Amino acid sequence: MEGENHSRISEFILLGLSDEPEQDRLMFLAFLLMYLISGLGNLLIILTIGTDSRLHTPMYFFLTNLSLVDLCFTSTIIPKVLVNYISGNKAILYSSCLAQVFFFIWFGGVDSVLLTVMAYDRYVAICAPLHYSMILTPKFCFLLVAVCWFGTCAHALTETLLLTHLSFCGHTEIPHFFCDLNMVIRLACSDTFINDLVIYIMGGLTVVIPFIGILISYIQIFVAVLRISSAYGKWKVFSTCGSHITVVCLFYGTIIGVYFKPTTTHTAQQNTASAIMYTVVTPMLNPFIYSLRNNDMKGALRILFTRKSGLCL
Repeated sequence: MEGENHSRISEFILLGLSDEPEQDRLMFLAFLLMYLISGLGNLLIILTIGTDSRLHTPMYFFLTNLSLVDLCFTSTIIPKVLVNYISGNKAILYSSCLAQVFFFIWFGGVDSVLLTVMAYDRYVAICAPLHYSMILTPKFCFLLVAVCWFGTCAHALTETLLLTHLSFCGHTEIPHFFCDLNMVIRLACSDTFINDLVIYIMGGLTVVIPFIGILISYIQIFVAVLRISSAYGKWKVFSTCGSHITVVCLFYGTIIGVYFKPTTTHTAQQNTASAIMYTVVTPMLNPFIYSLRNNDMKGALRILFTRKSGLCL
């Protein structure tokens, strides 16, 4: 009977952000604009760092990976949203939904762990500057990034495989604009204890522990800053961390707001609206935050555009 229930499910219905058809065109344009800005911005960051040898340092190596994962993260969700708005069909195939769950967890996990690695980079640069080049060697940096990508891939694969063992008996409407793992699990008519347990355990490994790691890094940085006597020295240290702190607040602020609040205090619509922040808005803002607040990036961008303008002439 369980296999029979499972085989009857061929698709889910993504209810999206609004039930009013007249708003579909506006939502389509909004998502398209944010996707284009996010994609072009992150591609520009990758291109700028790749073509400027002065930016071939650990910090910018990690930033390149952050831009890449943000590009992948938005591409997992927004294209399907745009297709649904164009076609008027809110259905998503069961297999496509599982794929979306997998990539969403994977790239979201990479984002979370990578932000911790970047915090560690700032900690070493500020608290142990004389040992920076000895600690963050190219080999070690590559190892840290590999752990980010492959470790979170294992997490995503585990969650997705467990999802395939659930049975869905007919109710297939997801009150979201993408296949959110928690909401898909709520639709199951079989026991979800193992799924819920793994979510809490893996969520701790990929969200809570990295966040604690970031806090510890910045506490150490703050203590080091207090020892600096000059106001200019303190400002210079904080300016090197400002971009990263802003991105961390945007990413973890919305994640905590959606997944770590009691379910009785917010509705599905509020969850959906908040999810736009970390799935679309934050990846779109990251290129601006890192380019506008970073003198090295602004200089490299000027050189890149000057070079392109010269080639066009």
